[in-house]
Amino acid sequence: MEFFQRSAGQWRSQRTTHHLAFRRAEIGNSEIFVESLGADNPKIKEICELHNVDPSLAIGGAFVSWDGSMAWDKEDENHQGSTIFALIPDADNPRQGMLLRERGYAEIVPIAGRYHLDDLDALVLITEYDTMSTIERFWFASPELRLRTSTVQRFGGFNSATFCAEMRQQEISEEKGKVRAIASQNPFYSITGW
Repeated sequence: MEFFQRSAGQWRSQRTTHHLAFRRAEIGNSEIFVESLGADNPKIKEICELHNVDPSLAIGGAFVSWDGSMAWDKEDENHQGSTIFALIPDADNPRQGMLLRERGYAEIVPIAGRYHLDDLDALVLITEYDTMSTIERFWFASPELRLRTSTVQRFGGFNSATFCAEMRQQEISEEKGKVRAIASQNPFYSITGW
């Protein structure tokens, strides 16, 4: 939970995605909002019940919303959305466990992935879908700079790798605060999420 608590706030993300099949890179950016949620939050309980997991096992989670764009976007494409994560640590090792979501990115069903903190205290999220797998790694270079790498492997084809530098925004202006409202009104679920 400490990682999500440190991630709370408004972030500006600059990313480069390498589309390996095309041997080309694409740049983009997004505004990301992260709110840490305690274990007693009703949304955490809802997600646990959705996955048939005892809510008392959850240590909390996070609400995340994003609004972004990529260089190759078509006119009707948008990269807006939101999700809620619930963390269920393993009984024998609280540094790893299940990461529950109310809806998967690749499939419109609830999805359970895995998380762990590595030896450098970076958060690693792994999600296996029927048609693909994703691995994301988040770490702090400083309290105001978070870095992220992600890989997407689609079974039978297209693979991509992304690097993001995310800078904490000190003041959440009214305009930036609209990211949450936009995301809840116009749900779009990216492959890797926030």
